[in-house]
Amino acid sequence: MPQAAAQPLSQAQEPPQMAQQQQQQWMQMPQSVPGCPPGLEYLTQLDQLLVHQQVELFEALTNIETKNRFVLKNALGQQCYYAYEESELCMRICCGPGRGFIMHVVDNAGREVLRMTREFKCCAGCCWCANTDHCAFNITVESGGTHLGTIKQAQSCWIPNYHILDETNKEIFKIEGPCCICQGACCTCDFPFHIKTADGAESVIGSVTKQWSGLGKEMFTDATNFSVTFPKDLDVKMKAVLLGATFLIDIMFFEKNNN
Repeated sequence: MPQAAAQPLSQAQEPPQMAQQQQQQWMQMPQSVPGCPPGLEYLTQLDQLLVHQQVELFEALTNIETKNRFVLKNALGQQCYYAYEESELCMRICCGPGRGFIMHVVDNAGREVLRMTREFKCCAGCCWCANTDHCAFNITVESGGTHLGTIKQAQSCWIPNYHILDETNKEIFKIEGPCCICQGACCTCDFPFHIKTADGAESVIGSVTKQWSGLGKEMFTDATNFSVTFPKDLDVKMKAVLLGATFLIDIMFFEKNNN
């Protein structure tokens, strides 16, 4: 696991790219909401998040995997958060999409509001064997040192499946992916991963959708665009956990550029 996992949340280092993001139009910070973790007030007003990965020129030219960085926007294109990966160079080169990492999510002042951690697991990732913890990828989500929930890969024969757990490890939602995921630059399709209730009815309440990013971005990079939709009145903690599911889906299915 990266060493930053032992650092206090308040000491998360802000990347140099954060200064560039300040020039963009930011969503106005809402007033504090009772019961809402500090910094997550933006999510109380949203029913959609656009997660756009930044293109890394060095990675595109050398094919050496760099740390991922994302801009998080509302439906109007106003930025509300910025996310950046923390991981070791050797792990990115040797383990690729299977690497362990920490994803820091910061607000417009550079303060960390969410931390998402995925531990490295040597033999994880196969959907057939994901019924055991050491064979299933998962991401834990915390805010200010408080555990919010977990995204855990679920066992399946073919279609990608995930369990969305709250802070008590109770399953609240499940995510079901498409049966076929094409990563070619010539494929302009969107790939929806449907968010369903885990109460037996399996009602669809939203989705994590990988969107077409444009020919140049799809052909020469592995940078991706996602749209995350959920009910506006959903608990803000679960909205944050569903955001974490986006990063897990991205690195498992869309991280490698084979074009």
